[in-house]
Amino acid sequence: MGARRPWAWPLVPLYAAAIGVKDALRGAGMLKVRRLRRPVVSVGSISAGGAGKTPVVISLAKMLQARGWDVDVLSRGYGRRRAGMEPEPVQTGVADPARFYGDEPVLIAKRTGVAVWVYGDRYLAGSRAEVNASRDQAMHLLDDGFQHRQLARNFDVVLVTAEDLDDRLMPAGNLREGFDALRRADAVVVREDELEDVKERAWKLMREGAQMWVVRRKLVFPAPLLVFTAGLRPVAFCALARPEGFQAMLTEAGCGVVETIAFPDHHAYAMDDIERILEIGRQLNATGFVTTEKDNVKLTKAMCDRLETLGPVMVVGLEAEFADADAVVNALEARLGVTGERRA
Repeated sequence: MGARRPWAWPLVPLYAAAIGVKDALRGAGMLKVRRLRRPVVSVGSISAGGAGKTPVVISLAKMLQARGWDVDVLSRGYGRRRAGMEPEPVQTGVADPARFYGDEPVLIAKRTGVAVWVYGDRYLAGSRAEVNASRDQAMHLLDDGFQHRQLARNFDVVLVTAEDLDDRLMPAGNLREGFDALRRADAVVVREDELEDVKERAWKLMREGAQMWVVRRKLVFPAPLLVFTAGLRPVAFCALARPEGFQAMLTEAGCGVVETIAFPDHHAYAMDDIERILEIGRQLNATGFVTTEKDNVKLTKAMCDRLETLGPVMVVGLEAEFADADAVVNALEARLGVTGERRA
């Protein structure tokens, strides 16, 4: 893959130098790192978006809950339009919750039922969460936390895709850090459908003793009509970092989308956007619309009602399932010094 933004190549050395300075300061102990009382498991990536972190956070939260852990999630709430003055938990019942908390925190809260604390300073968010923790066997999941190194973590989970391994450093590419950063990872997560392409390359970049976890990704369509919920000719729309991935998964699942309308990642929908989507649907004789759960949390009832003047709006979920879920949780608990006897 060439540079996404070739005009930005001259800026890449400056960006790399800035990363190097920060690493040197950390190595010299000059950048403060704070530690919460509860253990922290970070889920992140080396790319700026689209690696699939949110479904993995959701999957880990559910798995840990099933093993008896009191789990919360710490998120910066990227893309929210109202930055709170202090850490606050996501309240999914308010009107337009994504405006207050960000689309991904709202989705995580809805899908898992765990407390999702939103604030730029994740240490303060975690401290506030710990005031509310009622059990000793509790942990924080740090959402998109690989580069948030001012907060100490007990385990670093890092997602890597084939696209990441062919990408370049920002601002010419989408990599936040170079591949050497993967040596900080305790576990690297790769997609099952990319395993053959990614496995050998990723192993060479990982430190000795790090684990590789495999996830299976699947789209979940609403019953009872499944892929046909929005008819035979739906228009898809989404605001994702990698919309082509969503389109490819829809096609593979047999959903016959006639067009995919892509907005910037975390885009806040306005009624003008809905009118544009609706007009394209009419031009293409569409039978309905398809979007993601992440996008749906940003759609008001008025927006959905407007789209439904043409046809149904099908909301599709994206789930990540670990190929060996027990091995994943066992590895986390081993790092935290928790045995089956202590869980019981």
